[in-house]
Amino acid sequence: MASADVPADLSPAAVARRLAELRAELAAVEREWDHPVTVVAVTKGFDRRAIDAAAEAGCTAIGENYAQELLSKREAIEAGGLDVHFIGRLQSNKVRQIAGIVGRWSSLDRASVVDEVAKRAPGARVLVQINATGEPGKGGCPPAETGPLVERAVAAGLLVEGLMTVGPTGEPPEAARPGFALVRSLVDELGLEVCSMGMTADLAVALEEGSTEVRVGTALFGPRPERG
Repeated sequence: MASADVPADLSPAAVARRLAELRAELAAVEREWDHPVTVVAVTKGFDRRAIDAAAEAGCTAIGENYAQELLSKREAIEAGGLDVHFIGRLQSNKVRQIAGIVGRWSSLDRASVVDEVAKRAPGARVLVQINATGEPGKGGCPPAETGPLVERAVAAGLLVEGLMTVGPTGEPPEAARPGFALVRSLVDELGLEVCSMGMTADLAVALEEGSTEVRVGTALFGPRPERG
């Protein structure tokens, strides 16, 4: 997969080159699994140059984690015509602020958030996030609660496209495999389409386990600035 050790370069040419390299590698996976793999360009932590470069390179979706940061980038996002996937842990009191910008809510993990999104963004596209590693404090519902939470979201009128998960924190890529396999099995069991798993560091493992969507930042834009 594309190297995480790329220099920080947000020029459109550099981002376009890295995206082309990534998509070329994904093509082999798409043939093997017979399903497309979507790239979500994770622009969290980067300034608007990353958004401009992503749009120019042909990215259609970007990922953001923080409500205030997302609001500050609204002008650039709208200029680029990009679909915003909110991938950070949601606070119910922030949903109203960003409902007009978010195209898909990818981190629904509890009933209160499901209800708030349904209220503020009726009929929205969503993913249910699973904590497949069991790490305390990590976003995501327990695997056993996935079915009921999906049912609640559907009953609330939301369009549940699939499931999302994040690999274990601070572990080698291979440590993510059991959790990724579990989430892929839940996607199949529930008859969903999107299996969003895999970031720059554990991309290869996620694809081997059947990911249909990868969320990539460092491999496209270079090292992310430290959050102040």
